[in-house]
Amino acid sequence: QVQVVESGGGLVQAGGSLRLSCAASGDTHCISAMGWGRQAPGKERELVATITSGGTTSYSDSIEGRFTVTRDNAKSTVFLQMNSLKAEDTAVYYCNAECPRVENGVLNRYEYWGKGTQVTVSS
Repeated sequence: QVQVVESGGGLVQAGGSLRLSCAASGDTHCISAMGWGRQAPGKERELVATITSGGTTSYSDSIEGRFTVTRDNAKSTVFLQMNSLKAEDTAVYYCNAECPRVENGVLNRYEYWGKGTQVTVSS
């Protein structure tokens, strides 16, 4: 089992910046990719940024160029630097960790999510 805990959310004005942090604990040696998702009121959760253990990143179109995901493998932590924030970035942000495991010859991918941290951007 892997546990992930987010921190760093808050209230910020449009155009401002915030940095989210996420620390993983437990069976962290299995973690491959980590990332961030978000869920705005009335909308489904979307995965906005991921980073592999090798440092390869991917971003959703909605945050491309404004957010940067980084990772400290030694500390099993992942960060999301959010710049040029917009009102539409308001959401609960969730940390995600993926653990692939081969069980009985079958590759299974387990995903672990944190409880989330609120980010509110005022316009």
